[in-house]
Amino acid sequence: MTDKLNELTAAGVAVWLDDLSRVRLSSGGLDQLRREKHVAGVTTNPTIFAKALSDADEYNWQLHDLATRGVEVEESVRMLTTYDVRWACDVMRPSYDGSDGVDGRVSIEVDPRLAHESDRTVAEAKALWWLVDRPNLYIKIPATEAGLPAITATLAEGISVNVTLIFGLDRYSAVMEAFLAGLEQAKANGHDLSKIGSVASFFVSRVDSEVDKRLEKVGSDQAKALKGKAAIANAQLAYERYTEVFSSDRWKALAAVGAHPQRPLWASTSTKNPDYRDVIYVEELIAPGTVNTMPEAVIHAYADHGETRGDTITGAYDAARKVFADLESVGVDMDDVIVTLEREGVEKFEASWQELLDGVRKSLEAAAKGKGAPNKAAKGNAKAAEKAGGA
Repeated sequence: MTDKLNELTAAGVAVWLDDLSRVRLSSGGLDQLRREKHVAGVTTNPTIFAKALSDADEYNWQLHDLATRGVEVEESVRMLTTYDVRWACDVMRPSYDGSDGVDGRVSIEVDPRLAHESDRTVAEAKALWWLVDRPNLYIKIPATEAGLPAITATLAEGISVNVTLIFGLDRYSAVMEAFLAGLEQAKANGHDLSKIGSVASFFVSRVDSEVDKRLEKVGSDQAKALKGKAAIANAQLAYERYTEVFSSDRWKALAAVGAHPQRPLWASTSTKNPDYRDVIYVEELIAPGTVNTMPEAVIHAYADHGETRGDTITGAYDAARKVFADLESVGVDMDDVIVTLEREGVEKFEASWQELLDGVRKSLEAAAKGKGAPNKAAKGNAKAAEKAGGA
């Protein structure tokens, strides 16, 4: 059988997993995906952790210890999540070493409630970097207006960054500017640029969800014919901007001293509309130097029936611009779409973070009352994870 994920990797797309849980770690599932499905990185977000921690049994032993120590809820969340991310970094370390530090990365996000506070975001990024203490970590910072200076300042400290929640082209250009400025400051601060990594997470399927909703409201045949086209066109034009920035003299000066480019990462790549092909946001976004982070179901779907047709981006710029022009002609305001998606994206992660806090608070209370004592399985997980550094 053809190894379709290997073909995708050979075409220049790094396959990353958009999920993490202690079950996945303790079972060896993540390592299996790395070895058998070419998974070369991991992304997480508050929603993923809220779901993972809802399965309290896998975390009982650590919750018991945290409750015994009287650790506050927010700090307990940091201990729980950084434990998992540290363990995942160790699992992915062979990919990191084998790619000269480009892949094998695991991402953890700053508290999303800080999305509009630059200084506190930087402080949180530094704390997470210190807590996980692994070179193959990425700190996720949202691409809000307040996030941009935080991205630069964090990179300037020599900390690798995954810039998340990018929806629009102009904001993406600002993200790349923040990256270049951060590397220039890092160089001035004496950091080895070859050790600093970054990706820019450009969200895909959510764009179609929002645009398609507006096209349905317009209701004309011309509008309905544009459904399912906006997200791919948006990402293709983002890649065009990427190629322009990372062929500039400014970038070449940084590359000459060991810097790695900030790769575009296609996020939110599971299809929300069942009428669309389940791997469309992978097949139509293939180009060298990109990352596609996928839920496990999409990884398996691509392994089963994905089609790698070579570069599906660089020859499509004019067609993508026409999609944008056609959207404007039927009354879809893409600027408003982007503003809406960014606001909703932050709100969704804030809600997931609150869900995570509430869940951990209840678990800590139960553990303090003796209802969450560590069980044998949880103790086994703790022993298996000793190299991850503990709570």
